[in-house]
Amino acid sequence: MALLEIEHLKKYFPSPRGTVHAVDDITFSINKGETMGLVGESGCGKSTLGRTIIHLLESTDGVIRFEGKDVTHLKKDGLKKLREDMQIIFQDPYSSLNPRLTLRDTVMEPLKLSGRYTDAQVQAETDRLMDLVGLEKRFRESYPHELDGGRRQRVGIARAIALNPKFVVCDEPVSALDVSIQAQILNLLMDLQEEYDLTYLFVTHDLSVVRHISTNICVMYLGQMVETAPTQELFDHPMHPYTKALLSAIPTVDIHNRTERILLKGEINSPINPKPGCRFAKRCLYATERCHEPVELQEVAPGHFCSCPRAKELSL
Repeated sequence: MALLEIEHLKKYFPSPRGTVHAVDDITFSINKGETMGLVGESGCGKSTLGRTIIHLLESTDGVIRFEGKDVTHLKKDGLKKLREDMQIIFQDPYSSLNPRLTLRDTVMEPLKLSGRYTDAQVQAETDRLMDLVGLEKRFRESYPHELDGGRRQRVGIARAIALNPKFVVCDEPVSALDVSIQAQILNLLMDLQEEYDLTYLFVTHDLSVVRHISTNICVMYLGQMVETAPTQELFDHPMHPYTKALLSAIPTVDIHNRTERILLKGEINSPINPKPGCRFAKRCLYATERCHEPVELQEVAPGHFCSCPRAKELSL
């Protein structure tokens, strides 16, 4: 059953030169307990999409359904309840924490604001959450600047799950961390998902990371979704030329099966008042006149959708 359904979601921003199409006609759904990986290069609209879904940004058009209910336009009380069910883990584990609050106070804050708990229950629940994310007792009265990025991110995770949400946007939660710490945080997120039946939208530009944690993957380019498929299917049979280029850039230690690197050349389209057609066409080796006509996602294999008009012939 789909916990979250997004239909034709758009988020535009006005600019002096026109309208920036940051998120443009995105449609997908995430089943309860699964992880949707959202990948693409910097500036493609991944984080904007995640923030629009949880109403940190209000959508320009489209529909957001949560547990079958339309939550696209909510008033104050409805939005407060929704934000208990939908949370976010931010990319930067330093700037996302209040430097004037201790780690304990940071985790305690949503518990107090909810009004569900007595003072004694708040204290007990705070200790439980910090134990759950593996934050040692000796650090709990520290301030954010006194800790490393990994421990700060653990605080961000504890704060995000404090009110038992059902859906969490993980906005590049490991991109600012060392590789060894990345593995710890990823394993923590997967353990929490299994224990609490959480549903994730995992935003990243790192395909190695998203392969490890995701059930399905969506690939974005300049505000549009160009391909979506189950994780293993996408890695085994990529269809869109942009997806193939991303996969070719993954480092490998296998000297016997090296992947030929696809170097992208050409001009990057502007997201300001973009013309109809594939926005990757100017950088694509296989572009034809068809690519400058309006494109949309088509099912090219069971559960595998791609917006490239030449996807089937290129996969032969």
